[in-house]
Amino acid sequence: MKKMIFATGNMGKMREIRQIMEDTGYEIYSMKEAGVNPDIVEDGSSFEENALIKARAVAALIPDALILADDSGLEVDALNKEPGIYSARYLGEDTPYSIKNADIIRRLEGVEGEDRSARFVCAIGAVFPDGTEKVVRATIEGQIDFEEKGEHGFGFDPIFYVPELGCTTAEIPEEEKNKISHRGKALRLMRGELEKYEGTDCK
Repeated sequence: MKKMIFATGNMGKMREIRQIMEDTGYEIYSMKEAGVNPDIVEDGSSFEENALIKARAVAALIPDALILADDSGLEVDALNKEPGIYSARYLGEDTPYSIKNADIIRRLEGVEGEDRSARFVCAIGAVFPDGTEKVVRATIEGQIDFEEKGEHGFGFDPIFYVPELGCTTAEIPEEEKNKISHRGKALRLMRGELEKYEGTDCK
């Protein structure tokens, strides 16, 4: 079976990836499961650039597999779209998200309603064994809540409120979140790219 390696060690992401990509005809591995751990410098100026930087780094080590990598983050409009591409490194890579979330809420003190607008962004880059590259981007719009809510999800999910749902993305089950999340949307777009590339239907 063909191999798909996703350039992440985040098990939350891997669960989501496997749920959406499980019937594409690929065996799906994380970097750790594939036995590689390249030192990747994410020095791109956009989510798309960083996603491809990661995918290329892994493809250089495992050229016979389809490599996927994502770069995702939270953009808060009132904070000049921070933390943006630095979301994973916001306040330090090892800083718990409870502290990161509390800091964003603190910085938005006095900001109300639609002025708390924000979005999750996800770009996914793909490098095929023949060197072909693809990249897709998807978003989900919402607002920053006034406190953490919910036990599902991870990262900034507990403070990301979606008005249409009336709750944060941490308050809905993982399977439901995958239908509307930025990463879920991007993964489905990438499925479409795989189908076009291979001339097959991955459904």
